[in-house]
Amino acid sequence: MNDGVRCMWMRGGTSKGGYCLAQDLPADTAARDAFLLSVMGTPDIRQIDGMGGADPLTSKVAVVRKSRRPGVGVDYLFFQVGTDRALVSDAQNCGNILAGVGPFAIERGIVTAVGDVTPVRIFMENTGQMATALVATPNGRVAYAGQARIDGVPGTHSPVEITFGDTAGSSCGALLPTGNARDAVLGLPVTMIDNGMPCVVIPAVDLRLAGDETPDALKADHNLRRRLEAVRLEVGPRMNLGDVAAKSVPKMTIVSPPPAGWRDHDPHVHSPPLPQDHRRSGRRESGQRLSDQGQCRRRCRPGAGGCAQDACDRASDRATVGRGDARGGADPVCRRAGDSAKTVRRPDLCKGRHGMKDLRIDPAPLKPKDEIGIALD
Repeated sequence: MNDGVRCMWMRGGTSKGGYCLAQDLPADTAARDAFLLSVMGTPDIRQIDGMGGADPLTSKVAVVRKSRRPGVGVDYLFFQVGTDRALVSDAQNCGNILAGVGPFAIERGIVTAVGDVTPVRIFMENTGQMATALVATPNGRVAYAGQARIDGVPGTHSPVEITFGDTAGSSCGALLPTGNARDAVLGLPVTMIDNGMPCVVIPAVDLRLAGDETPDALKADHNLRRRLEAVRLEVGPRMNLGDVAAKSVPKMTIVSPPPAGWRDHDPHVHSPPLPQDHRRSGRRESGQRLSDQGQCRRRCRPGAGGCAQDACDRASDRATVGRGDARGGADPVCRRAGDSAKTVRRPDLCKGRHGMKDLRIDPAPLKPKDEIGIALD
């Protein structure tokens, strides 16, 4: 710790965060969490004293180690770091940050590039599930430039295709924790589902929404936010998650038919902001809220019966998910249930060491640190 901790700052999908090797972090859990809070500048809504971007989507950490499991390249542990609260949580996975794990492992030399495309087998410690990332590696180096486009990210980049293993029920014990494709909760039809990320899907029409509301409009609708939070708290025990008042799951998702002119899309998806900042970004996301689109396809197919089915215009084993801030675009097509495509920004966002002096480890919310330094390589 005297020389700081090596960290690579990367964008994965529509999130951004720090990627560290497990061996470089403190072994003690309290010291590790205190370090991550310090790096992000938490607790502070602006995270002005750290690398966090004042948004849950940019306050994330991936901890990666060479795996000892047969046939597995790396183990990946995800942490969501709070913004205004001293919170370091491993209660959920993150498919966006997962997209950067393969490139990071190759950059750090714990996985060797083979051929033009290198498959990286990843064990996700948060959920105990497997994923395989296909990373473009022409000439033995990770390629970040390409023609793939995803919503919420400007420009084009090289795709990272991810195939998930058996993610159904990884947190709740079953794909449909209640055994039903559709339930009624506090007077609303909902689909409670877990395909790698516990989610609650609600039709926009039942919330008296058109489905094309802006993030600012949703954020300003306090009655809506309170109503959704009440549903979230109610479904926690039903989804085998217990009391979710202080948890970042389940994720709330509103679905509606595609807007006019989006005929090639299936459901239009957004996730509204809820009262606690550390739980929601206030932006509308598609694939992440439906477990990287794989679950969207399951719920949209004929006879599935879930709340997203009515939002689909067509029956297909391929699904394109539209998102509210897509400006006419859509996330990449999901070819099979459990597949996803992301892109990654090259590591020159920041590649260096994070160091601290006189770090105080305190179970209470931490105060601003005496010093946080970043020494670039």
